[in-house]
Amino acid sequence: MTSRLRRAVARLFWRLSRWELRSQPQPDVPRVLIGAPHTSNWDFVLMLAIAWEAGIPLRWLGKTSLFRGPAGPVMRALGGIAVDRSDPSRVVEEVLAEQRTTGAFSLVVTPEGTRGGATHWKSGFYRIARSADLPVTLGYVDRTTMTTGLGPTLTMTGDVRADMDRIRAFYADKAGFAPGRRIEPRLRSEDAAGDGGA
Repeated sequence: MTSRLRRAVARLFWRLSRWELRSQPQPDVPRVLIGAPHTSNWDFVLMLAIAWEAGIPLRWLGKTSLFRGPAGPVMRALGGIAVDRSDPSRVVEEVLAEQRTTGAFSLVVTPEGTRGGATHWKSGFYRIARSADLPVTLGYVDRTTMTTGLGPTLTMTGDVRADMDRIRAFYADKAGFAPGRRIEPRLRSEDAAGDGGA
């Protein structure tokens, strides 16, 4: 699907949707896009529509099982990158290798994951941003106002707690699609004494 067709599809979606697209002006650079609060599979549809309307070359991470069988080509066409979640330490390496192979793109990461029962955000987005020297854009879904879009773009400094304080401040009033599943933006490493990384 061409970028022009994607934008046309996205604009039709926003005209028909009950959701209001409300984004800040965005830099035209590759970055990590956080999708949060990630509480429903509908978040994926909204993020695609946001990125397609803005003309952002988009990739996203998915477990390898999503790419098996006839669904595989569709998932790849939508920007999916298959990753082995049994070895989280390889995710950063796989993303950097994909960028070297296919060129610059923005990567959507959902730090809350997709399984229930989590108490912290996963730190992969932070490690990728620092390792690839990419800024982080805060994408959001807020059911209380029926708005969604892209917020500010931040540089991760290496001071994990300070960086996460800025992220927490932005998401403090964002409820997600299913508010009861929302997880407070917090990394386990924030409480680690003397930890300068995530």
